[in-house]
Amino acid sequence: MPRFRRPSIAAPLLVPVLVALAGCGAPAPAEKPPLTQAALAAVKEDAGAPRDQLARKIDDLFADPAAMGETRALLVMHGGRVVAERYAPGYGPDTRFVSWSMAKTITAVMIGMLVADGRLRLDESPPIPLWQRPGDPRGEITLRQLLQMRSGLRHTEGGDPPYESSEAVMLFLAGRDDMARFAEEQPLEAEPGAKFEYSSATTVILSDIAARVLAHAAGAEARRQAVDEFLKARIFAPLAMDSMVPEYDAAGTQIGGSLIHGTARDWARFGDFLRNKGSYRGSQLVPRQWVEFMTRPSPRAADYGAQTWLNRRSEARGDDQVLFPGRGPASLFSLVGHMGQYVIVSPDQQLTVVRLGHSDDAQRAALMPALAEIVELYPAR
Repeated sequence: MPRFRRPSIAAPLLVPVLVALAGCGAPAPAEKPPLTQAALAAVKEDAGAPRDQLARKIDDLFADPAAMGETRALLVMHGGRVVAERYAPGYGPDTRFVSWSMAKTITAVMIGMLVADGRLRLDESPPIPLWQRPGDPRGEITLRQLLQMRSGLRHTEGGDPPYESSEAVMLFLAGRDDMARFAEEQPLEAEPGAKFEYSSATTVILSDIAARVLAHAAGAEARRQAVDEFLKARIFAPLAMDSMVPEYDAAGTQIGGSLIHGTARDWARFGDFLRNKGSYRGSQLVPRQWVEFMTRPSPRAADYGAQTWLNRRSEARGDDQVLFPGRGPASLFSLVGHMGQYVIVSPDQQLTVVRLGHSDDAQRAALMPALAEIVELYPAR
């Protein structure tokens, strides 16, 4: 039982002092230093948001690499114009940055163009010979299910230890010379369509499908050339994305889930192209309905469309959300790459934000609210 002490005779004299101290509250946070000229110069006067606030939010991303990781490039487009652009020392407008999984969304647009051309069908089994053998249950997998990451194929995207994950084995170990074959040989672990499982191997299968449709001759070089020419002619050249360099494996399959290199400006152009639902300067490069399909919640994951992340809450992920649902419109979507690569697109705000750099899991937990604060500076239309 607690023991109580009789109040000291001095207690009444202390009351005014304690009240005064309580009124002071917690110590005020230290004031941030004034913005440098370089920080202000990175933001245009007519940025569509308060210039000083935007410059401060961008400066925060570069100022504390220990907390948020290393931001190497930050670019904001508003209404189709670049209104803010900043780089870390050693990087600049001509630097090509690796996409990691941001490449998946480019692969989805390529598949959408082939569907629009009548060369693929969304709800049919794709042309993968291994799956077309009599009695093979993988023949039930549709192109739609591949795009929405619900093929049912066995896969482990991240593992412990990491080198035992399916992704690592495919990219760097036993599967690296023929990634599509490795991915397509995996057995089913769930009924096609029943389960969402994020998978870089699935996007490599999509790249293989494109090569099978486009190449007019067998062989790695024919596959590589056919896909390379298609990407340049149908996506990169029309969008003036002149820096983009896709990588291919030894079998000629484009590594469509992980490896395309490009400048921050070109990644922003691609994001803004999606913001305009596949239109660029009056030309409809891919049907509007396809971009709507890519950015609509899929049946097994509310925060994922078709090779594109959505700003919606996933109950399965709990507090570990990929974007920032509740902070920004539900219509916001993003290309997301390993170690903190983002092209964030908010059609309601006429906004595209590109952040490229290097952040681990803990740092991304601090990075995402900081990116949300940039988005929140812009009003919805």
